[in-house]
Amino acid sequence: MANRLVTGDPAPAFTLKDSTGGDISLSPGNGRHTIVYFYPAASTPGCTKEACDFRDSLASLQAAGYDVLGISPDPVDKLAKFAANEELSFPLLSDEDHAVSEAYGAWGEKKNYGKTYEGLIRSTIVVDPEGKVSLAQYNVRATGHVAKLRRDLKLDA
Repeated sequence: MANRLVTGDPAPAFTLKDSTGGDISLSPGNGRHTIVYFYPAASTPGCTKEACDFRDSLASLQAAGYDVLGISPDPVDKLAKFAANEELSFPLLSDEDHAVSEAYGAWGEKKNYGKTYEGLIRSTIVVDPEGKVSLAQYNVRATGHVAKLRRDLKLDA
């Protein structure tokens, strides 16, 4: 299992394909806060709920200086359908080889219905403008996560 990131760690830089096939990069010192959230599979009930919550909060998150990137092991074409079906207006990134998920500690052992397997762990990492982790949350719940994240970031007055 990959080591989990903690506050103050440098956030691993990456470049991944988005749902349109373009490259999106996160590199140190991009000048904005970035919420990087990892979700197991596009178009599943929990992941759809979480993505729609980010979509519905996007304007206020951006106004507070936060960008949002969603990352899953899904291929680009599946992400394109998900983005279109749910009218998602933030980048969805394809991490098919799960290298970025591993670097962020979001890939590892999971248990479901008594089975143990390797997979994506629903996680959210907030990266500050200097490229450092300012918040790391693992094994988050899809429902209510964005509201909790907003509270943790002190964005709800």
